Amino acid sequence: MFDAHLIKDLPDFKIDVAIKAAKGEVGVLFGPSGSGKTTCLDMIAGLTLPNSGHIRMGENTYFSSNQKPCPTEKRSVGYVMQDYALFPHMTTEKNVQYGMKSVQKSEKALALLDQFGISHLRNAYPHEMSGGEKQRTAIARALATEPDILLLDEPLSALDDKARHDALTVITDIQRNLNIPIIMVTHNWTEAEKVATRIYKIEKGRFI
Repeated sequence: MFDAHLIKDLPDFKIDVAIKAAKGEVGVLFGPSGSGKTTCLDMIAGLTLPNSGHIRMGENTYFSSNQKPCPTEKRSVGYVMQDYALFPHMTTEKNVQYGMKSVQKSEKALALLDQFGISHLRNAYPHEMSGGEKQRTAIARALATEPDILLLDEPLSALDDKARHDALTVITDIQRNLNIPIIMVTHNWTEAEKVATRIYKIEKGRFI
């Protein structure tokens, strides 16, 4: 079970939210731009720290007000950012291998590329790929680290209708097959309804 209480002072408002997601659940943070959704993901990943509260994944505490925070690199978190953040100088295969714990990196990377239907792009660079192909590569890279939780920040916003439909299928497949909590950010209600186990409506840092 993922469990977090995130409290963070921002210039225009204060984030104060509680998020829970069991294995196999998709918790969606839904709301307008500037409402604090991405900041919540950044706190879970350890890219920014809450002022107080807690972040727990199973028996592991990533953050608590009364102890030293767990460093980002020691958190078992897969994070797919809105712009995908692929390394432009690396091929698809090398991007997926980045941060991989397995000693058989090439074999595992190729298996993931095949799983996501992008094995033919093994030697392609990000500038040679479509938005949907970049998104699949970014998700494959996040899952290559065998995370305990997956964070998705507006993963469908840059995709056309067909690629968006395919990406939703990928997310539901992950939910069904990997049995890990997923926290996804979107401002599209239709997308939220299609994948969410529970939807958190957020506005100016508070659930409404």
